[in-house]
Amino acid sequence: MTSLATSLATSLASNLAPVLLGAAALYAIAGIVIALAFVTAGLAAVLPAGTPVTIGARILFVPGAAALWPVVLRRWLRSRGNR
Repeated sequence: MTSLATSLATSLASNLAPVLLGAAALYAIAGIVIALAFVTAGLAAVLPAGTPVTIGARILFVPGAAALWPVVLRRWLRSRGNR
């Protein structure tokens, strides 16, 4: 690699890293907020009527809902429209 190519690659990597870390942080924050809201208010709306959800089950739902928050949010919003 030439000196110019090496310089450009280093510059791109140093500029891209903060952007990717910021995007990951925003995704994580949105996931935590939506997961907590879903587990407290939306879980009963998505599950069949009369399905009991214990506190332990709600705690177990939090990590998955945070990681998959776009899917959780879409399903939650669809279930609200069917009511």
